[in-house]
Amino acid sequence: MKEIPLEEEGVVPATAQAEWLDGLIAIAPVAAIVMPVGVLFGAVSTAKGLTVLEASLMSMLVFAGGAQIAAVDLWVAPVPIAAIVLSTFLINARHILMGVSLAPKTQAFTSRQRIAAFFFLTDEAWALSERRALHRPLTPAFWFPLALMVPAPWIAGTLIGTQLGNCLGDPGAIGADFAFTALLIWLIASFTTSRLALAAVVASSMTAALAHCAVGAPWHVVAGAIAGIAAAYASAGCEGTPRTCP
Repeated sequence: MKEIPLEEEGVVPATAQAEWLDGLIAIAPVAAIVMPVGVLFGAVSTAKGLTVLEASLMSMLVFAGGAQIAAVDLWVAPVPIAAIVLSTFLINARHILMGVSLAPKTQAFTSRQRIAAFFFLTDEAWALSERRALHRPLTPAFWFPLALMVPAPWIAGTLIGTQLGNCLGDPGAIGADFAFTALLIWLIASFTTSRLALAAVVASSMTAALAHCAVGAPWHVVAGAIAGIAAAYASAGCEGTPRTCP
């Protein structure tokens, strides 16, 4: 995407305080939704036999919602370590693509700020940053509230879930297990405005759904990522050479 100078865009550079406030406002509703997903994880963890300490430490040290839920789903005795490692690696491999997508938009970051930012990269921070970059340059002052506001509700939700697990019953019965997916759908839909982005989203989601039905997790993550990249590449080629495309 071509960089447009701020003067041509008519965008007035914001102060660091304004950027920080924008980041807090952007992440606030997301942070509120993250807590119920953390409650779901905590409840499932205790149902699988993890202690309150083990579940809480996983949320603090691993801090990867999708990978944690996948790991707990596979948690049986004896623990299938190889399967859990492979599943969590494939699920978290999406961060490579998110990092590649965001890297060109972090020109306002120092090297240390960029390393710290990508260390705390989450799906929510990535989506909100991509949406921000459509209209304004991405700054550290906007980014770090996105990173700092998510861990606390996630860990707190996990702790609550471990205490209320027996009272919650089956999360799937009330659709609570879909909360994380619904959150990501909303975030991605908020900045999917171009033909290229729409093609990537449709191709990756349909392929992931079919792969999940055919071979199950975690291979649907890899299949969806490959399909999305291929669709984006094909769409970019079509935009560059319209005569060869329908």
